[in-house]
Parts: sequence; C-alpha cells; structure tokens
Amino acid sequence: MRITAIRETTTSLSSTMRNAFIDFSKMTLSVVAVETDVVRDGKPVVGFGFNSNGRYAQGGVLRERLIPRLLEADPESLLDVSGDNLDPTCVQSCMMTNEKPGGHGERAFAIGAIDAAIWDLVAKIEERPLYRVIADRFNGGNYDARVPVYPGGGYYDPDKGLDGLRAEMQSYRDSGYTLMKMKIGGAPIDEDMLRIQAALEVAQNGDNLAVDANAALDLDTAMNYAGAMAQYDLAWFEEPVDPLDYEAHAEMAKVCAMPIATAENLYSRIDALNLIRHGGLRRDRDWLQFDPSLCYGPSEYIAIVKMAESMGWSARRHGPHGGQQLGLHLAAGLQLGGTETYPMVFQPFGGFGDETVIENGLVRPPEAPGIGVETKSKLYNTVLKPLIDG
Repeated sequence: MRITAIRETTTSLSSTMRNAFIDFSKMTLSVVAVETDVVRDGKPVVGFGFNSNGRYAQGGVLRERLIPRLLEADPESLLDVSGDNLDPTCVQSCMMTNEKPGGHGERAFAIGAIDAAIWDLVAKIEERPLYRVIADRFNGGNYDARVPVYPGGGYYDPDKGLDGLRAEMQSYRDSGYTLMKMKIGGAPIDEDMLRIQAALEVAQNGDNLAVDANAALDLDTAMNYAGAMAQYDLAWFEEPVDPLDYEAHAEMAKVCAMPIATAENLYSRIDALNLIRHGGLRRDRDWLQFDPSLCYGPSEYIAIVKMAESMGWSARRHGPHGGQQLGLHLAAGLQLGGTETYPMVFQPFGGFGDETVIENGLVRPPEAPGIGVETKSKLYNTVLKPLIDG
C-alpha cells in the first residue's frame, strides 16, 4: 500500500465566546486528509485528522515540512511488518526528521493532526473502529463498552447572562449528561461564585459540576478561588494556574481539597514526565487531561498514558481534552476515566456522531471503521468531503 496524497486546509472556529484567557472570534484549525491506494467500495481509503480548538491552524508547518517528508519517503519505510498497513511509529519518525528536541508547541499540533489521520487510516484498513484497534494493541484487548462523558461549556458570552447559563446547563441535562463543566476566572470572583451557584441549580450537587480557569490565575488568586469554592464539593478545579508552573500546582495540591485537573496545554512525553515528577498532583483524586490531537497525536498520547501507569497513575485518572470523537476512542480502548465533548460549541468539529445517544452521562463508542468522523454529517459534508474532492 502507498500514501498517494495528503491534503490540508485551514478552517474557522469563529465564535463570540471567550474563556478566562482567550476569545474565539478569530480562531482557526488545520484539517488533514491522507489518501492511500487501498480501495474499499470502489473508493480510495482516506484518513482524516484535525487539531484541537484554541491553538490555530498549522498550514505552514504541514505544507513546508511534514507533508513533503512523508510524500518523499520510501513508501516501504512507512509500513508495518505485514506491508499491508501503515505503521504510525514509522510515520511519526519520518515527520520528526531534522526536528530538534524541545520546543513542543506548534509542531506538535501539526504532527497531531496527521497522526490522527494515520490512526484513522490504520483502523479503516483493518475495517474496525479505532477503539478496538487501540484495545488490542495497547490494552490486552480490553475496552469499555460505555464511556463517561461530560460537555465542555459555560463560556463567557456577551449574549447570555445567568439565565442563559442555566438554560445551557439544563440543555445538557436534558440531553443525558450528568457531569458538566463551566468556565471561571474571566470575571471578578464574586461574579463567578454567582455563576457557579446558578449552574448548581441545574447540576443539583457539586459532583456534577467541574470548573475551568484556563490557566488564567496567579497562585494567590487561584488559592482564593479554591477557598471560595470549597463549600460546593465540585468535581474538579481545572487549570487553576499556568500549565508549566509545576511548583504552583504543587502548592495548590497541598491546600485544595477538591481534585485538580490539568495537562491540556502540555504537548509531549517529557512535559508529562515533568508534570508528574514535580507538579505535586495526587494520584488518588487529580486528573490528567492531555489533548490527543495536540500532543503529537494519539501515538504520543498512548505513550503518555503508559508512562504515567509506570509511575503509579491509573489509566482511570486520564480524561482526554478536546471534545472530539478521537478522545472517545482512546477513552474506550485504553479504559480511561472518561472524555470531554463539545455538543454545542466548536461546531462542526465538537461532539460525537449524529446518532449518538447519551444515557446517564455515558456513551457507546461508534462502530464505524476508524474514528468515525463521517458519522458527523455536517463535518463530513461541509469540511471533509470538499477537502478530498479538491
């Protein structure tokens, strides 16, 4: 088999929303399609991948470095031992040719988009859903038939106040979710406490509500938030401080009774290693939320989970960030603690397939071959199909 073409495009995530750190009015992302000479139902098999919300497109890196390397490589060097399928490790190695260690940022997002497309291809060529491929290769064939999921929402939006926040949270409850997440840290603390109280009117108890400061707070302010929120027994306090300030995380962990969640803004195994070594996080309650489409793709994400396990962290303490179907497959195949989704925002990329049903906060991974992005009709018809049709 051979890779015959790799296409990329930049698309918009324009929105009036903001979190505590950024707004999304000019946000973009990269979409990648990797085409092969393998034919199913009269058409070439194509793998799709895209990077996550909030980090911008990486068209330059893709066009100038990564795509040429793959297309110029000896096709045999990208295949597994059978010669009938791609080897994601070999593809990753090719993309990293002449790339220096360190600097895990923009490059990681671009590689992550292609790596996701490669895994989509691998599973499609095997004619199996990705979670089953992951389970067989990395988890002894074990997987979760239903995965805990929660919607990322509760953004700051000039068009809605407390009533709008309540209505949004109620829409999640009505859709079958139990656990929900909202944004904090982008308003005065007293205002945010009112927002939390409004969300709790719908969530009913603290276990059903997580809060996310998007790393916008300094340590003292984060401590003040933790103290003010202690009365609510919330599910977790996400990204209270800068993601690379491991000492601040350790200080938070000493005094914050509620679970701390972090890692969506760390993009490599070495960053994960440093967080686990020096961040003071507690293995019995805190959450690791690496984003599989940002940290060099599913290949690196799986390696991070396995490394953390070797350091005493259960796979159940991981919950992929990003709100895409890729995270659902990883959560099912590796038996993680759950995954995020975006049913109402970052469309058409966020959320699961059109026919997906949420029941008591749980969802079944799709049985379509690969990641199953084609089951999101708007995504496929407005972004993916035009990309491969040229």
